[in-house]
Amino acid sequence: MFLSLALTFAIIIFLFNGLPKLFNPTLLEQVKRDGVLIVMTRNSPTAYYEGPEGPAGLEYDLASMFADELGVELTMIVPDNFADVLNGVANGNAHFAAAGLTVTENRKLLFRFTPAYQKITEQLVYNVDHKKPRDMSSLGDGLLEVVAGSAHEERLKDLQREIDGLSWKSNDELESEELLQLVADGVIDYTIADSNEVVLNQRFMLKLRVAFDIGNPQYLAWAFPKNADNSLYLEAVKFFEKIRANGELTRLIERTYGHVGAFDYVGNVIFRRHIAQRLPDYLRMFEDAGAMSGIDWRLLAAIGYQESHWDPKAVSPTGVRGIMMLTQKTAA
Repeated sequence: MFLSLALTFAIIIFLFNGLPKLFNPTLLEQVKRDGVLIVMTRNSPTAYYEGPEGPAGLEYDLASMFADELGVELTMIVPDNFADVLNGVANGNAHFAAAGLTVTENRKLLFRFTPAYQKITEQLVYNVDHKKPRDMSSLGDGLLEVVAGSAHEERLKDLQREIDGLSWKSNDELESEELLQLVADGVIDYTIADSNEVVLNQRFMLKLRVAFDIGNPQYLAWAFPKNADNSLYLEAVKFFEKIRANGELTRLIERTYGHVGAFDYVGNVIFRRHIAQRLPDYLRMFEDAGAMSGIDWRLLAAIGYQESHWDPKAVSPTGVRGIMMLTQKTAA
């Protein structure tokens, strides 16, 4: 009799405590159960792109690490325009957004942001062939174009209260990098971009220049929907605390931006010219050497460029020579 009562009591406890968890799991538990983490992002060298070896970008690297922490697969969704990144999260089409999103007061009303992982500055960008503007009030009749729904547009709306005649065009079809290209090509006069976007693109769009910073530094973070279940969000907070403490976050940012610390206009022009005029003559040699050695041919080509600018007749004062600047003994 006593055993029967104890068993009945245990079953009642399970029904009240176990079944709700079984049928109403937290979002974190659902993600682990389904085995998929769905993330909204955007196509950008600062966020996510298809590189020669597959998906790449800082946001992709971070999201991949988080998915690995959870033991699930990662699915990245790139919507047609920037506004749909946050709309997709708000509508429940993704678990969160990792898209180089600036934390703004307006956005904080609608989304939960993780601890910031990067600090940037909004910058006004112009073409070096044109006159450099002094400030936002000196843009004159020049065409300023920004991404619709971006933090840059929010900034302009704030500035419009202070600067008479400030106007711009909001573009809901192009990304920030595409607007930078339009400035470099002279199609539009100005755009606003984050400093991390500018520094990566300036090496390829050689006529881009920064006129001035706009406002104080801003912070980038992941955006989660504001709902009652914050289990996945809290796990992401723990993730960022961990990678900041163990140095992994610093390593990823250094890998993404460490090579672009200084912009050398002349060096970039010469490099692009050599890619077009010299590299084709030696490309097959680098590819063959890469296949023989198991070393990526692009790394071998990069070493060759650093050593000689791909000049087979180069000779240094110490006697090393050729594209790879080898000593005669090593060459033999």
